Amino acid sequence: MAEPDYIDEDNPELIRPQKLVNPVKSSRNHQDLHRELLMNQKRGLAPQNKPELQKVMEKRKRDQVIKQQKEEEAQKKKSDLEIELMKRQQKLEQVRREMVLRIGGEDHWARD
Repeated sequence: MAEPDYIDEDNPELIRPQKLVNPVKSSRNHQDLHRELLMNQKRGLAPQNKPELQKVMEKRKRDQVIKQQKEEEAQKKKSDLEIELMKRQQKLEQVRREMVLRIGGEDHWARD
């Protein structure tokens, strides 16, 4: 490979390129993860030893648990606006039922 022409020492005004630091390798989290993987591999606890089906089933179960937790939190934490909208919806349904009973005919507001 040919050497670049900017290496010449005769022109001190040129900015010389410097090797960039890899942010992934310099991060503390990456180093800890790498160290843990090496230790697990030495012990024989490599994550690659699990069959593909077991990995998929564990991931699916984790996703289901997370989804269920989110749904439970959403049901527990209803905002004031949601509560008020639910009250109004129930009131409208009650008025519609009363109108149907008075008219004695079909529900004109019934959905298809």
